[in-house]
Amino acid sequence: MPLSDNVIEHIVERYTRESGVRTLDKHIAKVARQIARKIAFEEHFNKEITMAEVREMLGVEKFSRDEYQGNEFAGVVTGLAWTAVGGDILYIETSLSKGKGNLNLTGNLGDVMKESAVIALQYIKSNAELLDIDQEIFEKNIVHLHVPEGAIPKDGPSAGITMVTSITSAITQRKIKKGIAMTGEITLRGKVLPVGGIKEKILAAKRAGISEIIVSKENEKNVAEIKDVYIKGLKFHYVETIMDVLEIALLKQKIKNPKKFI
Repeated sequence: MPLSDNVIEHIVERYTRESGVRTLDKHIAKVARQIARKIAFEEHFNKEITMAEVREMLGVEKFSRDEYQGNEFAGVVTGLAWTAVGGDILYIETSLSKGKGNLNLTGNLGDVMKESAVIALQYIKSNAELLDIDQEIFEKNIVHLHVPEGAIPKDGPSAGITMVTSITSAITQRKIKKGIAMTGEITLRGKVLPVGGIKEKILAAKRAGISEIIVSKENEKNVAEIKDVYIKGLKFHYVETIMDVLEIALLKQKIKNPKKFI
């Protein structure tokens, strides 16, 4: 009882988008079991399975976190991550509240990712004048950086540029460019370093509907090795410094009803 090519494509696209390849085999097995049950109980069940039947077997489609969510909020930036089962997108969120200038981190972050957040904030403080940020903001506010999906451990340096962009956007209340995602490690002096898993991250970006990607200049050679079919429709920005990232990703336009922190 064959599954047509478009049915297989539907299962693969839907469930790698919803929950990754980890559970793809389970969903295919679920369809196969239900087909076997139909064959066992229906004497003349000899037709090709349709898309509608697959949807009925698998149930209501789950919410996809791999979906770009817009740019209407300051401090919310889309990053790209590599996991053991492929690429993924993650959101970095930053907000400010009255306090004594400390940095709060939440979201089940590993040590390396925490260090990236500290470096990101220190870079912004060191270059506040260039970014048109009043130093008093850091003295009178708590910076809270959060990475959603708290049940999932997250680590590695590749969210560095995403964190800098998120914190800067939250402080300045400037919008992030629509449809853009990024990945790259940062240094205190403002360099953007290359990261791994570029192909997997690009595929995650395409699944999420991203149209532009920021990566280190040194990752350009990795993108060049990827087949055109995987990068079709994507625009790449190759950067060397954090200021390059902010110039591309951060709009001059502020969000609706921007907050003031001093």
